[in-house]
Formats: sequence, C-alpha cells, structure tokens
Amino acid sequence: MSSYCVIGSGISGATIANLLSKKNSVHIYDKARGPGGRSSFKRLNKSKGFDHGAQYISPKTIHFKKFITNLRKKKILKKWGGKHVFLHKLKKENKNHVKIIGCKGNNDISKHLIKNINCNFQSELEKIKYIKNKWKLDFNNNQTKYYDKLILTCPFPQLKKLTKKFIKDPFIKQKIKMDANITVMIEIKKTNKNISSYLFNDKILGWAAKENSKKRFKSNNDLWTLQSTSLWANKKINKNRENKEKNSKILIDQFFKLTGIKKTKILTSLNHGWKYSSNSRSLKIKSYWNNKLNLGVCADWFVGPRVEAGWISANDLFKKIYK
Repeated sequence: MSSYCVIGSGISGATIANLLSKKNSVHIYDKARGPGGRSSFKRLNKSKGFDHGAQYISPKTIHFKKFITNLRKKKILKKWGGKHVFLHKLKKENKNHVKIIGCKGNNDISKHLIKNINCNFQSELEKIKYIKNKWKLDFNNNQTKYYDKLILTCPFPQLKKLTKKFIKDPFIKQKIKMDANITVMIEIKKTNKNISSYLFNDKILGWAAKENSKKRFKSNNDLWTLQSTSLWANKKINKNRENKEKNSKILIDQFFKLTGIKKTKILTSLNHGWKYSSNSRSLKIKSYWNNKLNLGVCADWFVGPRVEAGWISANDLFKKIYK
C-alpha cells in the first residue's frame, strides 16, 4: 500500500484524496483551520456563518451533475432558492442557472469526501525534497514527514515556488495570473428586502449574498457576504491587511448604495482577502503527474474559475496515476 500526502483540502484535494484512499494510505495537510479551501465557511457561532469563498455550485458537465445529484440525495447539498437579482449589463442571465449550496456550509463537499481520512490542519508546507524515492516535507510547525507520493493542490504561484527543482513540464513556465478577491462579511439589523443575492454591474462590488436566505440558521439580524470584483481586488489585495477597515468600508458603502437598503449600524464586520482566488483562462492540460517522481498536481486553475473545475482536475489526475 502506497502512502500519499495530499496538500490542500479544497474541492481538488478532497476529491483526489477520497479517490486514492480506497486503495492507499492517504494523509491531508492544510494551512487553514478547517476543510474547504476556497469554499470555506466562516462561523460566527455554532450555527450562524458566511460562505466567504465560493458562493454556490452550478454544475455543467454530465459527470459532475451526477456527482452533485448524489450528494443532494444524501442531503449534503441543496438548492438555494429565493429571489436572485441579476443587475450585470455585460453578462447574459441564464434563467436555468441552478444554484446548489451545502446544507450546513459550502465546505460540505470537502467535509463529506474526507470524513474518513487523516487530516492535519494549520499545517503549512514550506519545503519539499526528494530523497531515496521518498518525499521529505517540512511544515511551518517544525514537523517533518516522509511519504511515497505527493499530491499538490495549491495555487499556481505557490506551486511554482515549491516545485521549481522538480517540475520541468511546459505548463510550469506559463504566465498564469490568478485573480484576487476581497470578501467582507457583515451583520446588520433585519430589513424588509426579501432578496437572496445580487449580481452587480459595478467596478468595485461584484456580488452580495444574504446568508439567511440559505435557511441554515435563524437570526434576528441579516448576514450578508459581499465580494469585490477581481479588477478592484487585484489593485488592493497586497495591502488589504493594513487597509482592512478602509477596504471594508468601501465595499459596505457600495452595497448600501447599489441595493437601496437603508444604511444602518454594522453589528459585525469581517474582512478576508483571497490573493489567489481563481484563474479564468484554462490550460491545455487538466492536471499533472510525474510517474518517476510520484509527484502530482491538480487544482481548479488548470480548468477554470468554477468549483467544478477543481473536481474535473482531480478526476483527471486520478486517471493519470492509474493509467
């Protein structure tokens, strides 16, 4: 039985780990506090929280649709109903656009896939070496681990830094620019507007989702997740930590202005910057596998910006490993 180390517990990491775990020993390491990657769920308490990464899933391919349908039958996922307001003038609204979300949070897919796998969180991979057919992995918590095979699912800039001595494939030399996103999560007094989400036609604010509309919790207040446009975030992301209050205020003010909701006191405000949120341009390959080094890479950025892209990449890698 081979020992695999999978770095990352987002949709790509969780999927490949689940597939490999049926015949191998698999351990997952993630720098975050919990699973989900860019489909993370930020909790305010045991019940209330925000989908501060991927907002929903809208499956396109036949195989992914079957996968999602199965999870809906198991009541892991559900349809997100309500009124979704489409205000973007440059994009055409798809009336058949189904929005699927996790019953408890949008990291539910990852949680389901890795429920029986050994997971190590708050463990950031800092350095890798290949010694005597084993991967030596050094983590930020002073841990060193050895594995037969290594799967990386990190964003492209981080992958390039880790693997510059090992990956010689042409894809690693490409200029892949991943877009940023700045997300602000707010809690305000309840309003009379019965809206589930807004897609804006704006240079700063791209999206707003009312968490209450997902019917996961009851609250006397309204919880909203506000997500910037990539155009605005790309300019602000490098100094977002220093300018959290300023950037949050810009997005919040824009939210009240564009929705017409009466400006009210902000009861809670959280800011999260995604430096490497997504890659909108697909590569010629869907994943990478080096049989000699037992090194693999799968991630959504191979295929596109959607959650589905990460799942497609992971399945493609699994096929390459067992080809």
